[in-house]
Amino acid sequence: MNVRITKQFNFEAAHALDGYEGKCKDIHGHSYHLKVTFLGKPKNDNELSDCGMVVDFGEVKKVVKTYILPIFDHRLILRKDTRFQEIAPINERIRLVDYQPTCENMLIEIVQILQTNKPKGTKLVKAFLRETANSYAEWLAEDNS
Repeated sequence: MNVRITKQFNFEAAHALDGYEGKCKDIHGHSYHLKVTFLGKPKNDNELSDCGMVVDFGEVKKVVKTYILPIFDHRLILRKDTRFQEIAPINERIRLVDYQPTCENMLIEIVQILQTNKPKGTKLVKAFLRETANSYAEWLAEDNS
């Protein structure tokens, strides 16, 4: 029987949406909330210390802390052609990306990283990125098969 496991994370980041006509065109920050869900079969070998687990939650935490948080947490994320390019050389926390750094596009990058580095024996089935208290993006594997 398959079971879904979910782990949640928080990080702080800033961005600007160059070319956008709303308030988000200028540099501003958010407290992001990330939830990732993996599907798998719980181990049933009583000889294993992780018997009954799909994967140790610590493994999910390690993947996110190794591959996701270092490139998103406390970063200013800007498009490579940003009008703010002149500040990049003087701030090591700026990350220039090939995409408009919307919540949706950030989530797509996170999903791609998780699919490449997912815990053994699991499948990424859901990812959720909350940008504000009432705004979020959600990715589901079933929508992308």
